[in-house]
Amino acid sequence: MLVSEFVKCTDFPCLDVNKDCYTVPNVKIEPDKIDTLMISEAPPQDPNDYFYAQNNPFYMRTTAQAFRDAGLTVSSMEDVLNLGVYVTTAIKCGKTGYSVSSKTVENCSSILETEMNLFPNVKTILLMGDTAIKAMNYIARRNIGKRIIPSGSTYKIRKNTYFYKHVRVFPSYLQTGKSYLIEKSKRKMIAEDINAAVSAQG
Repeated sequence: MLVSEFVKCTDFPCLDVNKDCYTVPNVKIEPDKIDTLMISEAPPQDPNDYFYAQNNPFYMRTTAQAFRDAGLTVSSMEDVLNLGVYVTTAIKCGKTGYSVSSKTVENCSSILETEMNLFPNVKTILLMGDTAIKAMNYIARRNIGKRIIPSGSTYKIRKNTYFYKHVRVFPSYLQTGKSYLIEKSKRKMIAEDINAAVSAQG
């Protein structure tokens, strides 16, 4: 399955994003082999930095480092996929500022929901940062009538157990961007969350 054939934005309604950076994973996946979804924030401004780009892209490097911090042998996105982990973003266009509006996250959460539904055997979901957490809550409200991740600082809520239907959900921190490389305490928590999510695949 080529993900980009099934996951698309058709009308681009959002006003606070860079549509020139619109990116959906253009990667062939065996959906039945995916046990974990890792949902990051947004595509990079430079498409060459995107997870599935060629030639050691920056987003892949920080993501691979996060998995290595978790004690997993990873050096490429292929290695991540071989662990049963599919990586994507909560919003599909680039950011124009530090954050995006709630309306944009809500709009994109419908696209993310379509993407999530491609993978029937998912057991765990990693929400990497506030945007992914917010998108997941929009999806939960539409489907089960309530948010699943409470408000509050991530370091306070991440130790609790959350479920969306039968899937365990882990709120965590963003594993992309230059700040990842310097925030050692967040790196440690990200590693713990990745390890817990992969271990819970069953």
